Amino acid sequence: MFFLFGLGTKRQHVGAGSTRTCPRCHNQTQWGRVKEFKQFTLFFIPVARWSRREMEVCGICGASVVL
Repeated sequence: MFFLFGLGTKRQHVGAGSTRTCPRCHNQTQWGRVKEFKQFTLFFIPVARWSRREMEVCGICGASVVL
């Protein structure tokens, strides 16, 4: 028998977030809102998702803040 499976973290862009000053790069910019989750796939079909969280990501350096 042959099984094709995967395990990984996925990020899904939701939209624009708030404008804030980044704690890492110290620039004031528009942040993007992102949903992140871990998932298990079987034959390229998502079977299970867990550890869901929503966060905002800096548009310049990629630093993130969990909401």
